Amino acid sequence: MRKRIVIVGGGTGGTMLANILARKLHREIINNKVELLMISQTAAHYFKPAFMYVAFNAFFKHELMRAQQSLLRPEIKFIVDKAEGVDFQQRRLFTASGNNYDYDFLVFATGCLPWTEKIPGLAEAGDHFYQYQAARRLAGKLATIEKGRIFITVSFPQTPNVPHQCGIAPIETTLMLDEYLRQRGVRNQIEIIYTYPTISQLLRNCLFLQRPTGEALPEIFAARGIKHQRGFTLNQVDAGRRIAYSAEGDEQPFDILMATPPIRAVEMVRNTGLSDIDNGEGWLPTDPQTLQVYDQQGVYVIGDTVDLPISKAGGSCHNQAPVIADNIVAEMQLGHPVRHYDGKVQAVAQFGLSSGMPLVYDYRHDVVPTPATKLGGMLRNGVNRGLYWAAVRGLI
Repeated sequence: MRKRIVIVGGGTGGTMLANILARKLHREIINNKVELLMISQTAAHYFKPAFMYVAFNAFFKHELMRAQQSLLRPEIKFIVDKAEGVDFQQRRLFTASGNNYDYDFLVFATGCLPWTEKIPGLAEAGDHFYQYQAARRLAGKLATIEKGRIFITVSFPQTPNVPHQCGIAPIETTLMLDEYLRQRGVRNQIEIIYTYPTISQLLRNCLFLQRPTGEALPEIFAARGIKHQRGFTLNQVDAGRRIAYSAEGDEQPFDILMATPPIRAVEMVRNTGLSDIDNGEGWLPTDPQTLQVYDQQGVYVIGDTVDLPISKAGGSCHNQAPVIADNIVAEMQLGHPVRHYDGKVQAVAQFGLSSGMPLVYDYRHDVVPTPATKLGGMLRNGVNRGLYWAAVRGLI
């Protein structure tokens, strides 16, 4: 009997996984023993990790978009539709068009969304770079500000030991901001303040969610005249007076509030009711090694939707996709998964507009910070300009 694999979501993780599975199961698919479906609510694929560059006018929309179908191997059946619900007992997915899809294996690759409404006033007065239009609005402000105060905040999920989106992004954009304003010739008239909340996964009163990098930041910031503050957990914004308030009792004025906002899973995932914690975030309870959703036969999750203490970033998906692919194939052939994810994430962090720092870490080892270099910047530019598209095609 033909097996059906359904991947929900056509972002970085879903696309990588679909292409790897298509390669591994090529013979079974062309012999009609396996059907591989991807369901995504849009026909376009956006290079989401590069949205932060939009805030500095380094990328425009057409450079960050490809037709999703063009990124997929021909063995994959691509369907534009919105997944709206799952019956886990019947192993059936429901979509907005009214179609139902029975599955043998289901993978959530549904990402996460900014949740600015969670903090009063943030949606009205704050800016961020995690979606294209939001980054474009921020770009307009950064390109025209002549003097004042840019206040940077980071908000973590309330679910214990779950990170904010793309762990290194707040540092990257702070350093990019400094260099961008210097290029504009207005840096001396603009104060930059980087803040971090009191509780950052398992750490307290730090500047980053991993201690070695956090301890290196004061010297990096001091060399650029960037001020920093520990223990500022944003919990309210007065949009009219342009003041940010912290849970610790502090208040800070701003001309631009550049936030890493709260995040949550997409509505369909939240509505599954599978999350262990009832706080509206909706992360799926994930086996940290096999990447199966706990207590759900044949169900896996990749990328931002996991509840793991690992970066919600493309560098995580790159290492999770091969694990899930191997485990699904093993379940078909052996009846059980065979491969374990070690929490590995690799990326090239953007430090300023032209330098970069390769980084690698996993469940057991933190990033060891090294000096940013122009060579690192060239490598990151290579990722942005071409390597990413090869990676999502499963070629590297």
